[in-house]
This record gives sequence, C-alpha cells and structure tokens, in this order.
Amino acid sequence: MIASLFIGTSGLTKNEYTKNVLTYSDFITAMNDGDIASTKQTGDTLKVELKKEITRDVDGEEVTSKKFEISYPSGIELTDDQKIDPVKANLDVEPPSNSGDIIWGMAQLLVPAILILGFFFFMMRQAQGQNNQAMSFGKSKARIAGNEKSKVVFKDIAGNQESKQDLQEVVEFLKFPKKFESVGAKIPKGVLLVGNPGTGKTMMAKAVAGEAGVPFFSISGSEFVEMFVGVGASRVRDLFAKAKKNAPCIIFIDEIDAVGRRRGSGMGGGHDEREQTLNQILVEMDGFETGTNVIVLAA
Repeated sequence: MIASLFIGTSGLTKNEYTKNVLTYSDFITAMNDGDIASTKQTGDTLKVELKKEITRDVDGEEVTSKKFEISYPSGIELTDDQKIDPVKANLDVEPPSNSGDIIWGMAQLLVPAILILGFFFFMMRQAQGQNNQAMSFGKSKARIAGNEKSKVVFKDIAGNQESKQDLQEVVEFLKFPKKFESVGAKIPKGVLLVGNPGTGKTMMAKAVAGEAGVPFFSISGSEFVEMFVGVGASRVRDLFAKAKKNAPCIIFIDEIDAVGRRRGSGMGGGHDEREQTLNQILVEMDGFETGTNVIVLAA
C-alpha cells in the first residue's frame, strides 16, 4: 500500500522535457543561432526550451518537441560566459531557479516517511486496543445503582411480610453498623432468596438497598463464567473490590444456580470453571477479611 502511494505521488508531475535527443553541442549551436527561449539548470542537466519545435529521430521514431533535457560535460560551470551568459545577454532571459525541484525532492522523501510512521502508529494503537480488550475479560460486568436511583422500598411490595421482617435486620445492619458492632454483633454474610420465577426476589433485594440507602450492585450468575479459564474468579474479585470501595453496599447475584452447584459436579471435577468461581465467591464472603459491611443477596 505504501509503495503504491509512493509510486503514485512520484508520477504526479509528468516530465515535459524529452531526454537524450538534443546534445550539448546542439545546445551550443542553438544558443549561437539565437534559437533558445529559456534554460533551466537541474543538477548536472539542462532543461532547454527552443523557440520553435524541431523533429529528431529517437530509436527509429520521429519525436517533435521544443523542450529538451540534455546532459553537459562534468567540470563545466554553467556560469561560463560561453554558456549561460550569452543567452542572458542576447535574449534577456534569466534561467529559472531550481527551488521547485528541491521542494519536490524533499516531498518525495518526507511523504513516504510520514506514511510509514503513520501506518506503524496505527498498528500500535490497534495492538494496544486489543491488549486492553483482552485485559477487560477479568473485569466485573456488575451494574451499580446508587441510593439516589434505588427508589423501591418495602411498602412498594405487597405481601411477603415475613420476608420483609427478616430482611429488616439486614437493613438495620447497613444503616447503623456501629450500633451492632458496639455489642459484638456481626453483619450477616449473605441472604439467599428462594422462590419461583416472578415472585419478586429481585424487587425484594432492591427494596433492601432502598430502605438502607446504600449502593446496589446487581449481576447475573451466568455473567461470571466465560470460555477462558480463571475469568470467573477474576470477575468475582473485581466485583467485591468495587463493592468494598462503596461499602456499606449490597451485591445481588441473580440466578446464582448458574455457578452455585454442588461441588465436584462439573465435567472437570474440582477444576471446573464454575467451581473455581463459586470458591472465589465463598472466599470473598467468608474469608480472612472481615468487617467490610458488604452483604450478598442471591436468588
């Protein structure tokens, strides 16, 4: 791609001057006869424009032009009175400068270099994005709803008086943790909500967060497990790390049976990905670190 661009940019300007037709001796003769309209020096070549077109034979083919590019013998200065000055004196035509050729030559060097650097920069950005995407596999997909978004409270739920009465203890722990800690009471590790689909388990968990006025993290059990080994446990660690930063708070795991099966029932035995995820959940809930004021509600 870069090579084709370079070739395309190199051919933007077509050379109007015919090469290897007019000799240096012909140039001197034309200069003496007053047939030269303009001259231009480019490196070790002369670009000559005659006043009228001439026809010359080039490789068996007749070429008619009045613009020619010729090479002059090395070691001859073009400022010699026998060369350029008579043209200037007789015709009052000053050879144009070659600044345009210098700029074009620099452009031919810089444009490919810029294209190559831009291509490598683009590839590095793409690779970096893929690395970030790969690292994001271990991040938790839990949705968080702050207390300003959780408007559901117990009075919005009809019935279930016994369940609301049992969960009121959790609300009191979250609202007044110092009150219970002063008498040596410990916050519950978690609550399992059991019921048929559509009986209001998720709404009950939101009501607990709404009554306590604490952040509410919600995630489905199936979102922990991926095809890559260790992703589930990594997401559990990331979820609890976020929850501890927002403590006191509630973590609600819906459809926990996706990972909370009996140990050793997976196809891989104790090395099954779901079992590793479940073990990490249990470690986070009842590990060495205590007093985090994070309650897990599962349904």
